[in-house]
This record gives sequence, C-alpha cells and structure tokens, in this order.
Amino acid sequence: MAISFNMDEIFEMAEQIEKNGANFYREAAKKVSDKKTQNMFIALAVMEDGHFQIFREMRSHLSAADREPTILDPENEAAFYLQAMAESHGFEGRKDRTTKFTGRETIKEVFEAAVDAEKLSIVFYSGLKKFVSSAGKEKIDTIISEEFNHLSILYNQLEKMP
Repeated sequence: MAISFNMDEIFEMAEQIEKNGANFYREAAKKVSDKKTQNMFIALAVMEDGHFQIFREMRSHLSAADREPTILDPENEAAFYLQAMAESHGFEGRKDRTTKFTGRETIKEVFEAAVDAEKLSIVFYSGLKKFVSSAGKEKIDTIISEEFNHLSILYNQLEKMP
C-alpha cells in the first residue's frame, strides 16, 4: 500500500528534525563541563536553527498544489523510506527511539548519539531532494553538506576520546 505525503508534511518533518537536533545539542552542552565542547555543541545547535529557518522558508512558499496529498513513489520505495524517517525523526537526544538519556551517559555516548542523528538527517534529506524543485535541491544540498560537516566535527572529537 502506498503511503502519501504532501510537501508541506515533508518540510514539517524536516523542520522537526532540525528543531530536535538544536534541542539535543543545547542539552548536550549542559551535560559537559569542558568549555570548548560546550561551545562546539552550541555552535552545532545554532547551525541546526539555521537549517530549521531554511526549511520553514521553503515551506512558506509552497503552492496549494504542493499541499495536496501526493503519492511520492509508484514503487513505494520513497514512501516507505520517508515513513521510516518520519517515525524516527524524534531520535535526537535518545539512546534509541524509545529510551531518553538518563544523564548518566558518558560524553562518548552523547557524541555517538549525535553521530547517529546526523546520519539519519543526511539520509532523510538525500531522499527529500527527489521531491523538490531545482532551487530546493540546491538548498538541501547545502544543508546536507553542513550535516556532513557536523559529522566530521563529531567524528574528530570521538577519535580523541579514550
């Protein structure tokens, strides 16, 4: 059975991913005592805020037709993929989709959760590109590039940990 989304719903998911990411990084900043790491998490949160604004702007320019339900993919590949991503878009700040952080996690566990969340975002945005205009693709490519940069920052920090 095909799952349908409209572009408004897809952008709403993207906004929520970015909002969750920004909240996650702000909470992570509170959990560490090292000022440099706190500043890194805050900088990542600010970048996620910027991504949220980009998606909000794109969403505000949708036409009435873009807000109508559309079957995204005759093979259901993209629909299943987007549904799975929609279900996991609240992942940030959790060890998994059902367990919130307790506050007893190591900083390494926090970084690993951040890496997983960034990967999920990249996968979602890569699939999203199939359904937006050329101008939208360029904006999403920019966000994907920034998300890869976040991964690089996070992996760099992980490599320094025992």
